[in-house]
Amino acid sequence: MTPTAFDPLWIGALSLGLLLFQLPFTAILLSRLAKGARRQPPILPQPGTAQQANSVSVVVPTLNEANRVTPCLQGLSQQGPEVREIIVVDSRSTDGTPEVVKDLSQQDSRIRLITDDALPPNWVGRPWALHSGYLASYPDSEWILGIDADTEPQPGLVGAILQAAERNRYDLVSLSPKFRLSFPGEWWLQPALLMTLIYRFDSAGVNSAAAERIMANGQCFLCRRSVLAQLDGYSSAANSFCDDVTLARVAANQGFKVGFLDGAQVISVRMYEGAVETWQGWGRSLDLKDAATPAQLWGDLALLIATQALPILVLPSLLLLQNSRLVPLDLQGSPIVNLALALNGFLLLVRLGMTIAIAGSYHRPQKLFSPAQFFWLSPFADPLAVLRITLSSLQTRILWRGKVYEK
Repeated sequence: MTPTAFDPLWIGALSLGLLLFQLPFTAILLSRLAKGARRQPPILPQPGTAQQANSVSVVVPTLNEANRVTPCLQGLSQQGPEVREIIVVDSRSTDGTPEVVKDLSQQDSRIRLITDDALPPNWVGRPWALHSGYLASYPDSEWILGIDADTEPQPGLVGAILQAAERNRYDLVSLSPKFRLSFPGEWWLQPALLMTLIYRFDSAGVNSAAAERIMANGQCFLCRRSVLAQLDGYSSAANSFCDDVTLARVAANQGFKVGFLDGAQVISVRMYEGAVETWQGWGRSLDLKDAATPAQLWGDLALLIATQALPILVLPSLLLLQNSRLVPLDLQGSPIVNLALALNGFLLLVRLGMTIAIAGSYHRPQKLFSPAQFFWLSPFADPLAVLRITLSSLQTRILWRGKVYEK
């Protein structure tokens, strides 16, 4: 062996270590993804029934949403008589949000603006606004529907989610949306961040058996009033940055039936502007540590490192080593190295398949050349996405909407 050659024992040991680390998590990942074959199809727009009239109070929390709230409220105004009221809970916006809401309320008398009280200790702003809206809602409404201001509800949304809840006997059900992206950086990064959720938890439309694996999305979150009454509103998720998942898991632990369905046909969302906002906003709560034990948190992170972050790094590195003159010829055909190559190649194929599977979750321009083409390069952002979750998991101080929260 030349002085510059790699030690074959070291390379073999590294390949064996990768196999021992990645194989168990690959089995876990495949068992989760396999459930997707049995998931419920996306829900479709539906008109409400006569029995559902005045059964839903909608709560929209806002804080400086003047530029985004109009499509949301216009979409809610297009819902049928099943919507009794649309309560906008403003947390002292300074950008003119209340004025926008008041103007829209002239077009739909169901829209009502309230201002929540000062944020109490140990509460995060969003669950406090939702809690305030729930307390202010009409007591005869059977359902409370939380809708984020950055969403665009489509006609038939409320009728569809009500029928899905009644058909499946859900006490609480939320929807995954269709995403609207614009800039190349977010088209590249956001799908990688979304993929971390799909790898860790069941896909939308899959009925999760274990409460600690349940997913939820607060952008469109329907809950029976009777359930919220038993849970003391949103107080069980008061200090959570993933209040949707926290509340859903608390409800499931108390025996309520929770659902998470594909709502791409009935609601869309434009969350952040560009890659920087996407990095900051998604990373704030993507670790879901407020709804999980430390063991779950770090176990999921290890799975992401093994199955999502490493393959895009390991496969080209091992291929370069295999063909490098620095590697002895007797190592270039090593079964251990070849197995490590095969496993990471397989994981990249899985990732490509999942990229194709989630393509329908995005509004895609019809133009051949557009920033949307960066979507197909999102696997190269996987190490960054996993790094973002790692950093968020270690973070103990969160700055959000001008307020510092200690976690």
